[in-house]
Amino acid sequence: MNRFLAISFWLLAFGIHPVMAQRVLSLDSCRAMALRNNKQMSVQRVKQEMAKNIRKSARTKYLPHVSAVGGYVYTSKEISLLSDETKDALSNLGTNSVNHLQSGLATAMPVLSTLFGGTAGVQAMMNGIASPLNQLGEGIIDAFHTDTRHMFAGSIFLTQPIFMGGAIIAMNKMADLGEELAANSAETRRQETLYQIDQAYWQVVSLHHKQKLAEGYLDLVKKLDGDVQKMIREGVATRSEGLSVSVKVNEAEMAVMKVNDGLTLSKMLLCQLCGLPVDEQVTLVDEEKEEVTALAPATDIRKSDFLEFRPELKMLQNMVDIGHQATNVLKAGNLPQVLLVGGYTTTNPNLYNGFQRKFGGAWNVAVMLRVPIWNWGDVAYKVRAAKGATTIATLELEEAREKMELQVNQSNFRVNEAYKRLEMAQASQQRADENLRTANLGFQEGVISSTTVMEAQTAWLQAQSQRIDAEIDVQLSRVNLQKSLGTLR
Repeated sequence: MNRFLAISFWLLAFGIHPVMAQRVLSLDSCRAMALRNNKQMSVQRVKQEMAKNIRKSARTKYLPHVSAVGGYVYTSKEISLLSDETKDALSNLGTNSVNHLQSGLATAMPVLSTLFGGTAGVQAMMNGIASPLNQLGEGIIDAFHTDTRHMFAGSIFLTQPIFMGGAIIAMNKMADLGEELAANSAETRRQETLYQIDQAYWQVVSLHHKQKLAEGYLDLVKKLDGDVQKMIREGVATRSEGLSVSVKVNEAEMAVMKVNDGLTLSKMLLCQLCGLPVDEQVTLVDEEKEEVTALAPATDIRKSDFLEFRPELKMLQNMVDIGHQATNVLKAGNLPQVLLVGGYTTTNPNLYNGFQRKFGGAWNVAVMLRVPIWNWGDVAYKVRAAKGATTIATLELEEAREKMELQVNQSNFRVNEAYKRLEMAQASQQRADENLRTANLGFQEGVISSTTVMEAQTAWLQAQSQRIDAEIDVQLSRVNLQKSLGTLR
């Protein structure tokens, strides 16, 4: 701590103020941070994950699905396998049988009475027959008793699609296209993010160079103002000339203030795009270069380039393909559907063993066939609507392709134009430098007025500014061309 205080005191004593270390950023590092921290890129990553899960879900439609169901039912009455008349008949089976027997043996009653000891003996014999038969009837009724007021049932079944009219295949293709669409959308957002970060980056570089230019111009007019003031004191220049130069000094100071404010705001925008705090102190690699490297103009632009790489065209093509598959899904509504179903069902009471109060069940296998016969043209209307939507998507794709081809040609023309402007700006700068050098030399010799020097300085400022604009325009036009081609990496 003491050493730190001593160093700080030493720096302050000699007029040296410690400053915060600035972050040095290159274009590549800005791009990487922007892609990592951009909220919309995060949204696109989530959408891609969603599309991936939808695609996995569609794959499961090919596989058998297993389900389980169960339930409990209470009813006020139980299921009866015998009618009330049948129950009554079975309850009186012996009595009814004896009555029929007695009526059938009416003529033989005297003989039977003699054999069995009179009428009382016959009646006793008949009662002996009726009682066991009545008990037998009651036993039969009890055997058919179901006790189904409390019913439990459960089933595990497997369903395997065999043929669904091509709907499952079409749905899987749609899921694959949806995943491609999400990837192309993410690529579109990625290129848009890179385009924004490149514009912000080169804007900061441009303003930094213009800041140095404005400060250099301010030094020039201040030096001229000092020389003119000396000449006024010596009587070789008028006060009017001094006021004119002072006005130029004020204008130069205003220009420095404006460019400083613009540079600060541009750096804030760049930091926001990179995901940094807006008040972060950053320095760009290209700020320190005397001249921004100018790339050669594009000369060979093939029409197939943007058709192959432009993500917007790929997205539109995905929409057309999804429309075709959606039509196939709707067409499947008019085709037969075949399902294989198998499972195990258990009930209590046991339906397979005399309604015992135990769980019992059985395996089952079935094939289900569904054939649409008549739906009043519902599917046909939907198919026509889907084909119309696909036609619209196809027309939009063709229109977008034509516009993008024009955009590529315009971007290529802009690159060539920017490069030519840079060559002319560099030539103008050389002439302006020589003109300013000659004007300063003539002013020192006393053969040129201060007005001429100010004109030379203004021309030099414009030439330098035009050169900076031309260099930046070359960079931005190249980025714009890469975005038009879909090759912005």
